[in-house]
Amino acid sequence: MPETRLEHDSMGELAVPADALYGASTQRAVENFPISGETMDPAIIHAYGLIKEAAAIANSALATLPQELAEAISTASREVAEGRHDAHFPVDVFQTGSGTSTNMNANEVIATLCRRAGTDVHPNDHINLGQSSNDTFPTALHIAACQLLHDLLIPALEALRLSLAKKADEFHPVLKIGRTHLMDAVPMRLGQEFSGYAKQAERGIDRCHKAIKALLEIPLGGTAIGTGLNRHENFPETAIANLAERTGFEFHAAENPFEAQAARDALVEAHGQLNAIATSLFKIANDIRLLASGPRCSIGEISLPAIQPGSSIMPGKINPVLCESLTMVAARVFGNQTTVTFCGAGGQFELNTFMPLLGQTVLSSIRLLASASTAFAEKCVDGINANEARCEELIEQSLSMVTSLVPLIGYDTAADIAKESISSGKTVRLLCEEKLTDLGITADQLEQALDPATMAGE
Repeated sequence: MPETRLEHDSMGELAVPADALYGASTQRAVENFPISGETMDPAIIHAYGLIKEAAAIANSALATLPQELAEAISTASREVAEGRHDAHFPVDVFQTGSGTSTNMNANEVIATLCRRAGTDVHPNDHINLGQSSNDTFPTALHIAACQLLHDLLIPALEALRLSLAKKADEFHPVLKIGRTHLMDAVPMRLGQEFSGYAKQAERGIDRCHKAIKALLEIPLGGTAIGTGLNRHENFPETAIANLAERTGFEFHAAENPFEAQAARDALVEAHGQLNAIATSLFKIANDIRLLASGPRCSIGEISLPAIQPGSSIMPGKINPVLCESLTMVAARVFGNQTTVTFCGAGGQFELNTFMPLLGQTVLSSIRLLASASTAFAEKCVDGINANEARCEELIEQSLSMVTSLVPLIGYDTAADIAKESISSGKTVRLLCEEKLTDLGITADQLEQALDPATMAGE
């Protein structure tokens, strides 16, 4: 049997692993919630370390906590914030809906670290002073989301934007046929198409900043239900100022603490931005795999890098695996949007009781989008090549080439030529060359009208 030690909380004694930094409250949660085996995202735990340090510093400055205790708590909390004790946060995601088990997990780990350093502190009376799970847990979610957006997703999207923008410049000379409704349209430049993808990635970065802005208002200091019971009147501003300084984000106290604690609308809003980013990435990846489809019996206007065999039975087959990976990530984020929406709507009266799942889902979407965007840029976009001969061939085969003749010969006559092109198998250019006299145009006019570069513009 593994060695244990006895710890106690308000419900009595309980055996915990001898080497665990946590105490009885955490152990109860471990035993009560053997649900998924998935623990809280480390970013939430690290955010808790920041919160507990900020609270200790604030309480010391406000003379509600002895300086000696505050210093010990601050030191231990910094270790938690730095990720040095992640293994001692074993509570399942599917726990109490307020995140109380995770809050107490943090309180107990910090208390044990303080005791081992020679300072006896109480997890509730000292480390949780002026706080509640109900205001610290949502604060931790906001901090964690802001950090991951800033540190992971924005750089990943910027790298993808840069990769797509480089391809837009590289492919600018390449003329190809555009498509609407999955049908041939008028000519354009391959670079123009890729510039649209680059802009979508740029918009994604903008959406990340909007998500961060939505999360800067935090409920710390509201304690149980927003009234601020059992904390110093200046605690919120003092603690939040410390958090802002430590993180570099302009966090500020909630304008209305009751809204800030009862509702998780800001996280729902932030994930809405992630859902829009996933929508953009799905479109980009799906377009690119369609443009590369074939390579000989479909569109085949671009070639994707061959990074692995595509079939266990068909030799030489290469599949658009990075595109598929990115679209699956987008599908997961679309599903996460439903989860986040339901969780955000799941509060009753003064508290939302879906917070652990809500926070975990938001952070999961950020991590997935960041990782998939990075892989897609590096292993797919950077290695894309244009198949210029195929692009030129498809332009000439397109019925929509007739569109540029409308100002010269009229819509109805142009439509007749398109129909004859279908029935005869001849290209629009060849038919018009045969009918120059009937159409009342010159060879120069025809050549100018059917010039793909002129139709594509700059």
